[in-house]
Amino acid sequence: MLTTILRTARPVVQRSAHSNASRALCTTATRRSDPGIPPLYGPGGQAGLIPTSEEQATGLERFEVLSRIQGVAAFDTEPLDSSRVGTLDDPIKVYSLDVERVVGCTGSPADSHELHWFTLRRDKNRRCPECGSVYALDFYGKEGAEHHH
Repeated sequence: MLTTILRTARPVVQRSAHSNASRALCTTATRRSDPGIPPLYGPGGQAGLIPTSEEQATGLERFEVLSRIQGVAAFDTEPLDSSRVGTLDDPIKVYSLDVERVVGCTGSPADSHELHWFTLRRDKNRRCPECGSVYALDFYGKEGAEHHH
């Protein structure tokens, strides 16, 4: 009886295993509506030599290395305007290419309170809980880019 059950179940199991294996090895190119982000990886090191940062860095590290070589700042690390307190009518603008950005406030004048981190979003201004300064996102990115992550 056991051999009969195994004999009838074996072809079904083999068919499902075969279809899953062929699905896992699919080589069809992914279609995209835009050219996408260029890959950020280098050529790698040569055999027998220690690779340099330019050769082996990938991703954001490679982006930073390449921009440093060109003399351009890769990331905006300049402090925000702390000469005044932002108000609802005149908030402190924070440049961003994304729909949200993490902001740190040290008060006005600078370093008047402990550093407070908060997430600033495109659709809503944020107020520092310590000094009350208001920040607004100054968005320069592509419209609708937040839906392509």
